[in-house]
Amino acid sequence: MVNVAILGFGVVGSGVAEVLAKNGAQINRKMDNAIQLKYIVDIRDFPDSPFADKFIKDFAVIEQDPDVNVVVETIGGATFAKDFTERALRAGKSVVTSNKELVAQHGYELLQLAKANGANYFFEASVGGGIPIIRPLSQCLAANELTEICGILNGTTNYILTRMIKGGLSFAVALKEAQKNGYAEQNPAADVEGTDACRKICILASLAFGRHVYPDQVPTEGITGVTLADVGYAAACGRKIKLIGRAIRREAGKVCAYVAPHLVDEENPLSGVEDVFNAIMVKGDAIGDVMFYGRGAGKLPTASAVVADVIDAAKHITGNKCLEWGPGGDDVTTPPDALESAWYIRAKAASADVKAALGDVSFLARSGAPEHEVACITGVYSETALQEKLAGLEIASCFRLLA
Repeated sequence: MVNVAILGFGVVGSGVAEVLAKNGAQINRKMDNAIQLKYIVDIRDFPDSPFADKFIKDFAVIEQDPDVNVVVETIGGATFAKDFTERALRAGKSVVTSNKELVAQHGYELLQLAKANGANYFFEASVGGGIPIIRPLSQCLAANELTEICGILNGTTNYILTRMIKGGLSFAVALKEAQKNGYAEQNPAADVEGTDACRKICILASLAFGRHVYPDQVPTEGITGVTLADVGYAAACGRKIKLIGRAIRREAGKVCAYVAPHLVDEENPLSGVEDVFNAIMVKGDAIGDVMFYGRGAGKLPTASAVVADVIDAAKHITGNKCLEWGPGGDDVTTPPDALESAWYIRAKAASADVKAALGDVSFLARSGAPEHEVACITGVYSETALQEKLAGLEIASCFRLLA
């Protein structure tokens, strides 16, 4: 018997309990050892829950119970969750998590701690919700040298941008709608400012390129500056605005990772990813391009990924399964300043001044544009070179193009 304890009974934790109960018979048919939920830790009371007999408030009970094999951490954050995770791993218990913040910031040391104690640390649900991506990167694509990971990693921002594009809503109105529908928190900063996508691209980059990439090494821009004017100009040139997280293998094995809005060509599969869906494109030297697509969040999709990790942990209960990367450091990343691309520019300026600064550009038009507003698509420049050329112009928006 493999005994499981869940830490936190919020959206994901309750979903994990539900999936284990609902699909328990089906899951156990695939197992040599049956999986059983033994404890749920939460400081709140749930007397009406069907799992009411499982609740305890003291993590030490789990830590000291030799019959608990797998701990599911769904608390979130990097304080209590980190402490409980470390204590569980030191006790030789495998830990499964959906906590992107914890993995992005402390993944390397937690993986090392798991290995030292003959346990496993699994985090499939930390990126992409129910979309399988961690396991395919570490196993199915292991024969490839990966060169780039690029994707829509946050469902909230993708929903907001979709409503701006298809519904003509302003950012503020689309955000309120997302909050009303339960897609955005009352404090949406982690989503709309790009922090959530940043943490996810850190995890993917660390796994794909073999060294820990920390969030503070990843320049991050959210969607708060995107306007309906930008949406209109993007449509005029056959593109859509998407918040993209990218990690690219650069010279000398360094990683260039960043998060920012991009204009995505309508022929690119990412342009058709709408509402709360996520999509992640991976480039490898043998496989070429592959894309993983699905619901990036939600109670049951995320719980599905967590329970898949629980099953994996149960199958490897007596030993460590190789999932690791090397330590981080200042030598791991390189900034995106030198990365060349075409750019979308919206400015308060005369067309002649923009042309004088940038040379050949493709000017864009939209209905209702105010006087002295100009928008264009530039040639290919690095960010550094572009900013030098734009000096002296009043720039309102500046986004890369993703072909």
